[in-house]
Amino acid sequence: MSETEQPPTTPERPPAPPEPAPGPVAEIAAGYAFEGPALDLGAVLWDGVCRPDARVRIPLPVLNRHGLVAGATGTGKTKTLQLVAEQLSAQGVPVFLADIKGDVSGVSAPGQDGEKVRERAAQVGQEWTPTGFPCAFYGLGGIGPGVPVRATVTSFGPVLLSKVLQLNRTQEQSLGLIFHYADSKGLELVDLKDLRAVVAFLVSDVGKPELKGIGGLSTVTAGVILRALTAFEQQGAAGFFGEPEFDTAEFLRTAPDGRGTVSVLELPSVQEQPQLFSTFLMWLLADLFHDLPEVGDLEKPKLVFFFDEAHLLFKGASKAFLESITQTVRLIRSKGVGVFFVTQTPKDVPADVLAQLGNRVQHALRAFTPDDAKALKATVRTFPDSAYDLEEVLTSLGTGEAVVTVLSERGAPTPVAATRLRAPESLMGPVDPAVLEAAVKGSPLYGRYAQAVDRESAYERLSADEAARSARAAETAARAEREAAKKAAGTERARAPEEEPSLVDQVVGSGMFKSLARSIGTQLGREISRSIFGTARRRR
Repeated sequence: MSETEQPPTTPERPPAPPEPAPGPVAEIAAGYAFEGPALDLGAVLWDGVCRPDARVRIPLPVLNRHGLVAGATGTGKTKTLQLVAEQLSAQGVPVFLADIKGDVSGVSAPGQDGEKVRERAAQVGQEWTPTGFPCAFYGLGGIGPGVPVRATVTSFGPVLLSKVLQLNRTQEQSLGLIFHYADSKGLELVDLKDLRAVVAFLVSDVGKPELKGIGGLSTVTAGVILRALTAFEQQGAAGFFGEPEFDTAEFLRTAPDGRGTVSVLELPSVQEQPQLFSTFLMWLLADLFHDLPEVGDLEKPKLVFFFDEAHLLFKGASKAFLESITQTVRLIRSKGVGVFFVTQTPKDVPADVLAQLGNRVQHALRAFTPDDAKALKATVRTFPDSAYDLEEVLTSLGTGEAVVTVLSERGAPTPVAATRLRAPESLMGPVDPAVLEAAVKGSPLYGRYAQAVDRESAYERLSADEAARSARAAETAARAEREAAKKAAGTERARAPEEEPSLVDQVVGSGMFKSLARSIGTQLGREISRSIFGTARRRR
């Protein structure tokens, strides 16, 4: 072959067509091919291979059917709820997130590009764009950063408070009687000291007759209630009860651009105060349930809740508490509100509550101990029949992978799908504390709720009444003493011969001296009266 001759060229081969998906993958993909709006979770995993053409999704209208995100520590649960919250916000749905570990605030800032993010996006067929979402940050009763969320004792109500204080039936009825008395007498129960003051008054000598006609309040029951209130306060509940009371409708806001606001409740110390968190949840859901109208099934929910570390919610909970949560979860769906519990294993959630959760995202579980193995088998039994060996799959999933089954648009469970999840587009971690503080103080709600107000309520009124009674008693005693002294002096004068008035007596008896004494006495009496009756008390 000469130097000018060219070797024959081999015609280029067309790219190989994608390998057809196995039969089970095609069936799974068909189960998630919804016609209406839906949230993208990721792509199907089969035999360790990710299939970006087989998308796993959740229909937007079924998100009020509640859900569960579960998995061992470090498997990516928090990132899953962040992923879902982002897409809900983008669809105009407000979201509520309970941030216990302090790493969800990053949803307000664009994510950071990197090799791992690009790799994950390519694997699942995602067009990843760094995006921040509109957020509002709240703090429970002023604990931690955020706009304080408070409630009054009156709005909380005797039934709910009885459940939180773990009172028995008789004690619950007595607490209801206390609330009834306070309401009938116009004694506002704003904070816990108001309630304590009313209880103490009703078992005092003065207050006992007040309830005699309708059953009364025993000293023993009052003692139980007061001890329960003291223990409750020691868990940090005192700051939660007060004014200004938070309007839960604030959680339903959307941003000016139409995206749903993500309300992040910062709970840095809730692990040490689980009862306080439980109290807030019960009041919040009950308040929303009371205020929101019945709407049935909507095209998209009005609000979706995510409660991270849900095992804290149910740990040590009374039977009455669990019954209340079960009823609320069952009924609030018709108000257009969805509730997602985020925890380690499904067994952390009571069976009656678990039965209400139609959407499931199960991250990896560990089977290092006999108890772990038992929990794994129990988890597998909660899923529909599938083409996977779920015991094997659940122990081999990597971070950011999960087994998914949701409700279809017609309300039937979708096929079980091992899924590699998409990467969140917001920051996967907390924002800088200075940025968080600036966002809180820049909120339009900060001026409305930041400063606690302690106005005149039951405690102040009862304290003033007690001071008035003490003053009247002191005045009565002084009058009696004067009368006795006057009587004794009259008897003495009757025995002794009448004497000439001394110079001092003459001066004291003069008109000028009496006028001066009346002037001084009137001024002094006015100051004493102000002190005793509280008419000049400074409003706090």
